[in-house]
Formats: sequence, C-alpha cells, structure tokens
Amino acid sequence: MKRTFPSLPLCLLTFLLLSQQCTGIRWLSLSQTTHHINKTQHCKTLPGLVSSQAQLCRSNLELMQTIIQAAREVKKVCQKTFTDMRWNCSSIDAPKFLPDLERGTRESAFVYALSAAAISHTIARACTSGDLRLCSCGPIPGEIPEPGYRWGGCADNLHYGLLMGSKFSDAPMKMKKKSGSNANKLMHLHNSEVGRQALRDALVMKCKCHGVSGSCSIRTCWRGLQDLKDIAIDLKTKYLSATKVVHRPMGTRKQLVPKDIDIRPVRENELVYLQSSPDYCMRNDKLGSFGTQDRQCNKTSSGSDSCDLMCCGRGYNPYSERVVERCHCKYHWCCYVTCKKCERTVEKYVCK
Repeated sequence: MKRTFPSLPLCLLTFLLLSQQCTGIRWLSLSQTTHHINKTQHCKTLPGLVSSQAQLCRSNLELMQTIIQAAREVKKVCQKTFTDMRWNCSSIDAPKFLPDLERGTRESAFVYALSAAAISHTIARACTSGDLRLCSCGPIPGEIPEPGYRWGGCADNLHYGLLMGSKFSDAPMKMKKKSGSNANKLMHLHNSEVGRQALRDALVMKCKCHGVSGSCSIRTCWRGLQDLKDIAIDLKTKYLSATKVVHRPMGTRKQLVPKDIDIRPVRENELVYLQSSPDYCMRNDKLGSFGTQDRQCNKTSSGSDSCDLMCCGRGYNPYSERVVERCHCKYHWCCYVTCKKCERTVEKYVCK
C-alpha cells in the first residue's frame, strides 16, 4: 500500500522520509542520554532504538551503559579523526543526523564502520575491566609462547564484544519491515563488517616485564585491543580509497559490485558507497553540508587542512591568539622537572 503524508509541512515530510531510509545509526543518539539505565521500562524511552534493539536492551540491561559509552566514543573519535578535512563529522551530532549519513555516501560508510567497531571495542574492554558481570577476560591463546614469555593477565574479550556488538548495531538493517532500500542495507551491513574486521586486526599482544631490577627476564603477555583512535585512523585510510558500487543482478540475486570495475566482486576489507558526496565547501542543509566558512586552516600545510583546500579557494582571514606554554624546563636530580610559563602570540587563519 502506498504511503502518503497529507497536509504535512515540507520540512517535516522530508524528515519522515529520511528517517525511514535508514535507522541504522540512530542508536548513536544514546550519546545524549544522561540518566542511568537500570530498569527495563527505561528501554522504551531511549532515543534512536528500533524494536529489536529495545528488546536487546530489556534482555541485556547491564550492557546499556557500555553501549551509551560507545555512542559517545563514536562522536568524539570521528570528529577528532576528521578535524583536518572539509567533512569533519559534524553531521553525526544527534539528533539531527544530516542527510549525508542517510544517502549512502562514503562518509556514511565510515560512520557505520566506526560505529560497529566502537560498540564491540567498548564491550570487549568492559569485560576486561569488570564493568560487566555477563562476561570476563578473553581466552588464553592456544599457541605456546616464545621462551621468556608466558600467557597471563586479562585479555580483552573480543569474541563477546563482536557477538553482542553486532547483534545491537546490525539490528536495524536486519529488520523484516521494508524500510529503506535493500542496496543501502547491504552497503551498511558490509561496511559494519569492515569495521569489525579492522577491530579483529587491532587485537595485538601486550606484555608486562618481570625480573630483578627491571631486567625483564620474563614477560607476562595477553591479547589486547589497540585504542579506538588507532582503529579510526585505519578506517580513515579505507574511507579515502573507498569503492563506489552499484546494486545489480549477479546470478540469482542482486549484489553490490564496483561501479567501474565489473570484473571483480567487492573486497571484504574495503569500504563501499552508493552515492557521491558533496564537496562540503558551502552550507547546504539538503545535502547535509555545513560548509567550511569560519573553519580553521593551516597556511603552511599542503594537505587537506591547508587554507587553499579547506577554504575551497575563497580565501582566509588571519587572527592573533595569545598562548601560554611551559618553557625553560630543568631536570633536577632526582627526579623531577621544573618549568616556567611563557606567553607568546601566534597567528591563525579561518576560512572566509
């Protein structure tokens, strides 16, 4: 049955249509939750959850504070990772979620990948820290360590993190209700898995030294995850080389295939997108672009944060700022450092 919205203002109609296209990352609205989730009735009041996520909330209530923390981490890490680019992840601010994250752009690809990685990362570490009673340390590796090394400590529980994280973050894309295009759902599921694979690759061996006078004659080691900011940098590299895809029949069903390279399937470790992005130079609410006016730029850089690229050729305005720094530092035996405070004026630049 065709759905209509009689007599609705255009802005509200646009919001309703966008909200049906993809609800996959609306759980990031949890970043603004301020109250502690300790009762099942709280689940129905949480913003951005689809019915299956609300059910997971009711059956795994203890997990929700960790998921709220993950939502906050996504916003913080995303904006930090893209601070030097025209698109600086400002469209991730809840509850707006501007249209560039709803249209299947490469920015959307990055946010879905980071969100999937972040929720599993946060859960895995919460198991290690004892914040969750539902899980404990990760398993001890089966391989025998090298001489001078031994397995011990408390490994990050990546298995549990991936299990519960994927259940929650993929739930909107696996709903039977037909909301949004199948192409968008396939794209978001693929990019979410790319994020989780980046998380698997970030599980490294960490060790602590033991021995007389710090000789490190024996090392106790465990499997630990790298920080989320490091995983975000890896995903940013994938974002910059993301592949544009189309949704077309391949055999008995439609699949995502590279738009310009029909001879190969989409690789499991590459981010994909369906729609080209705006240049983010000028403000355009319809496209989800804030523009770069008043953004700070680097006059001496030749990269994406340069005044030429950041300001899209419009020019820039200089301004002066006084900064206080530590200076004339001296080391005293043993063992502390004293410094003086120095003030200087620096010149900075913002886009016209």
